[in-house]
Amino acid sequence: MTALPTPQQPVTVRAFVQRLSATPRAARLARHLALSQLRAWGIPYGTDASDSVGIVVAELAANAVTHGRVPGRDFELRLSLVTGSVRVEVTDTLGDRRPPAPGEVAAPADPLDESGRGLLLVDAVADRWEVLEREPPGKTVRAEIDLPGWAVLWR
Repeated sequence: MTALPTPQQPVTVRAFVQRLSATPRAARLARHLALSQLRAWGIPYGTDASDSVGIVVAELAANAVTHGRVPGRDFELRLSLVTGSVRVEVTDTLGDRRPPAPGEVAAPADPLDESGRGLLLVDAVADRWEVLEREPPGKTVRAEIDLPGWAVLWR
């Protein structure tokens, strides 16, 4: 007679990592993947948190593709649930072009410019963000979006 298997608790993954080619199509895909992952974690599409994460991922991925691209190298999207917030990290492989730090981001000189507002959006939407050096050369831009009442998601 064989023993019955012991019931297993479901495994909850609270981190998501994806490497993407440094192309505009992959930058759009990063946003879609992030919103899909949030839904899997119980954060519905269209909520303030989901919208904020979508904006941050879209802007950081677009920056990685536009300003941090090294031909033949990918960028990385990392999402994780940390205590009370969603952490978004986008890493590229270009180390010599460092974006401005929080509090140093300025609006474009010409208000009609079509670019130059990405980090302004990140600064406005994220609760915290920073730029980190990485080895080998490159940088990671990390932003956090707070989740009021997040503990309810993980009971």
